[in-house]
Amino acid sequence: MASLDVLKILTNGPIIPAARSMEVFKAALTHTIVPSVVLLFGDINSLPTLIAQAKEHKKRIILHLDLFDGIGKDKAGIRFLARMGISAIITTKSHLCRFARDEGMIVIQRLFLMDSDSLRTGLSLVRNFKPDAIEILPGTVPTNVVQELIRETGLPILAGGLIRTREDVDHAIERGISAISSSRQELWDPIMINK
Repeated sequence: MASLDVLKILTNGPIIPAARSMEVFKAALTHTIVPSVVLLFGDINSLPTLIAQAKEHKKRIILHLDLFDGIGKDKAGIRFLARMGISAIITTKSHLCRFARDEGMIVIQRLFLMDSDSLRTGLSLVRNFKPDAIEILPGTVPTNVVQELIRETGLPILAGGLIRTREDVDHAIERGISAISSSRQELWDPIMINK
């Protein structure tokens, strides 16, 4: 999928709301105009309700697979999620990215960038399996790292973690990051329908 298409599907601005609880999930569904919400909580028992609520508000769930309970971290688990209606995942596990791609999901490879070695390892992972987008943590990595990821992969770069203020968001976008995922509702203000 072309990177511009992926971005249009995931977001219509610089922020993608991320939900760590049902209360925050409901706020993201009812008070934002962004087409997607990153799901950072839940389990197999709550999944049908979460999907139904997202559909009711015409939102796409981007499931953070590593934080979701009760789903086998294997091909059968990914197939189950696809059948349930999950069309986008975030994971650090490249073998799960392959399974998700086989099911037609949008795949976001999460990379933790602590040093040059983690950047090298992350680039190797992304080259071996080209996801639709990359999410980097923390979102405050230096400009030269963001630019290297863009240059080496050609993929949209999402970021999360340690983005606390509107200035942090603006600075991340200036560095070349395509969008920020954040559970900080005060950062959603520009994308709020009503408060």
